[in-house]
Amino acid sequence: MRIFRHTSGLPDTVRGGVVTIGNFDGVHLGHQEVIGEAAREAARRGAPMTVVTFEPHPRRFFRAEDPPFELTPLRSKVRWLQALGVETLQLVHFDMELSQASAGDFVQRLLVDGLDARHVVVGYDFLFGHGRQGDIDMLRGLSDDGAFGFTAVDPVSAPNGQVYSSTNIRGYLRDGDPMGAAGLLGRCWEIEGRVQTGDQRGRTIGFPTANIPIDDYVEPALGVYAVWAGIERDGATEWHMGSANIGHRPTFNGEGVVIEVYLFDFTDDIYNQLLRVALVDYIRPERKFDGIPQLREQIALDCGVARELLESIQPGDLCRPPDRAPAALAAPDVSDDGK
Repeated sequence: MRIFRHTSGLPDTVRGGVVTIGNFDGVHLGHQEVIGEAAREAARRGAPMTVVTFEPHPRRFFRAEDPPFELTPLRSKVRWLQALGVETLQLVHFDMELSQASAGDFVQRLLVDGLDARHVVVGYDFLFGHGRQGDIDMLRGLSDDGAFGFTAVDPVSAPNGQVYSSTNIRGYLRDGDPMGAAGLLGRCWEIEGRVQTGDQRGRTIGFPTANIPIDDYVEPALGVYAVWAGIERDGATEWHMGSANIGHRPTFNGEGVVIEVYLFDFTDDIYNQLLRVALVDYIRPERKFDGIPQLREQIALDCGVARELLESIQPGDLCRPPDRAPAALAAPDVSDDGK
């Protein structure tokens, strides 16, 4: 994937094609339909396709004091866009200047002057420009005037009738229903980060854990989960069964939310390595124990439940082990390409 952070000086090979724009937080099945429609349009035209997204997310820019809410911060988003086969990604820096641009200026600067778009594809609820005054009706009007072709993709729903949306996915995660979230994502939801050195209490009670921060991710329901834990090694992802506690570690009077992952049948040192934690199912809420023996006994029970659940998953099930990514997809490069 080629990633551009500026539209000035773009090569001709990425201009004059099909452009799809959105926050694409989660890269869920609804987003995949929008991107898929853009890919089909590009194939019909024999033209390049560019996905445009924003960094930081506009909501994070306007409401920086809010708790973290993102399903896929930049690295995760790039990973899943690559997995869809996206070859060109335009990252638009969302700042005060852009937030004040009128809808007309947004279109002229980004779509016309910057990308020379021949066709634009967006979701049904895409809004843009200062005060979110631009919408699909405005884009359709510009298309009617010959500025570019235009497609608005209608809402896409799950078999139960629920619309695929980032808001609904966040709701499932906060309610402790990762399988519900997976049904809208088309995969398990993941948190990834570098393994940090913790207080190492886990190894003293027989359950050494790999600790990673939540950082910018939405906070799911606190408690214990069955997980797949993926370690990035030599350009590929090595997946292991495990259980994870997401919470404050009340037995030890912990502060701040961390993820502690216990990988089954695994003893390697993975400090500072990138770990992907895919939540499969919720086992129980977090709670405080009277002492180490009681905690150790409960962890053993939790691990038994998690192992049984994970071993029961069949190859065609939604939350099977995530596909092993080829080297090109395993560790996205988010460095500048071009200017």
